[in-house]
Amino acid sequence: MTGYYDFILGLIPLSLIGVTATLSVLGFSLTSAVPLAASIPVALIGHALFVNSPVEDTQSSPETVESSSSTSFEAAD
Repeated sequence: MTGYYDFILGLIPLSLIGVTATLSVLGFSLTSAVPLAASIPVALIGHALFVNSPVEDTQSSPETVESSSSTSFEAAD
């Protein structure tokens, strides 16, 4: 199943390459087209991290959480 973050990961290189190529065709030099085009992937990453932030899976059962937290660690001596 393709989710939101899968689309973001696909759009990052596509937008960088596509917008850079478009700006180059429109007459911008490559040294100015790349930083201008990089603002699009930065905005996508910012949206994915801060606006639509990843959350933990709330469907895990309480038994699973209790069993994983009850394990004890012993010294390696």
